[in-house]
Amino acid sequence: MDLILWRHAEAFDLRELSDDLDRALTPKGERHAQRMAEWLNRQLPAGTRVLVSPARRTQQTAAALDRRTKTVPALAPDGTVEGLLAAARWPEAREPVLVVGHQPTLGLTAAYLLTGSTTPWALRKGAILWLRHREREGQAQVVLHAALGVDLL
Repeated sequence: MDLILWRHAEAFDLRELSDDLDRALTPKGERHAQRMAEWLNRQLPAGTRVLVSPARRTQQTAAALDRRTKTVPALAPDGTVEGLLAAARWPEAREPVLVVGHQPTLGLTAAYLLTGSTTPWALRKGAILWLRHREREGQAQVVLHAALGVDLL
């Protein structure tokens, strides 16, 4: 199973709004989301499930893909590693899953899957971590397939 964690692109600060879920992408964030979406669309299989937080900034980031998405409340800014993994059906899902979400949950999830510890890992705005679950010699493994920031595109 492939699990792609995509942090939303740059958004306006909370001090400009009263509700964190209403924060929109900045013009720079919109450009970055579009660039990453173009790269992802060249890499992702057509059957990839796209799960998105209900926050406006994640919805806008995912919209750049121009694919069908599913809004998942468990992926909101206060989400948990357990909620994310359950929504993605890790590691049993047959299709790749792209999660568009938030820090610190995305970094905590990557840390947990790769090290077994929920040590806080930073993930830059607009960046992705592509993880792959596989079996080798009867052992389950999680492999970091790709890590990419929009500045590397």
